[in-house]
Amino acid sequence: MIQRIQSIFLFLSGASFFSLFGLPFAQSTQSIPHIFTDMVYNIYDSPVLLALVVLGGLISVGAIFLYNNRILQIKMSYLSVVLSILLMVVAVLLVFNERTSGAGAETISESAGVAMPVISLIMSILAARNIKKDENTVRSMDRLR
Repeated sequence: MIQRIQSIFLFLSGASFFSLFGLPFAQSTQSIPHIFTDMVYNIYDSPVLLALVVLGGLISVGAIFLYNNRILQIKMSYLSVVLSILLMVVAVLLVFNERTSGAGAETISESAGVAMPVISLIMSILAARNIKKDENTVRSMDRLR
């Protein structure tokens, strides 16, 4: 059913992915060549980050409507977990590469967008856990019949 708790978790996971369209990962007080030329590091600075955010958000929100196929819904939740982890890794690697490559790297500070992939990861894990509970409940009821 669409009103289950895992639907809320999946929605929050998708919302945290899509919030990265407005929240930057990091900011700098001075312009640094490459990704900090505009002094803001967000998903628009890398096509890989943009693709991971769009794909993760669409999968999380799309999984809400797969309530009739709980096995596929669990797989989609796990895929959202993987995309959250990939997003964090790529974002950190790009910032780390930027910090080690140029002068002025000490002016880079993290922003609110850093927490969004973590929130998405947690929400996707909670959704998968609750979907699995529902699947186990349905299977136990089938055994009673």
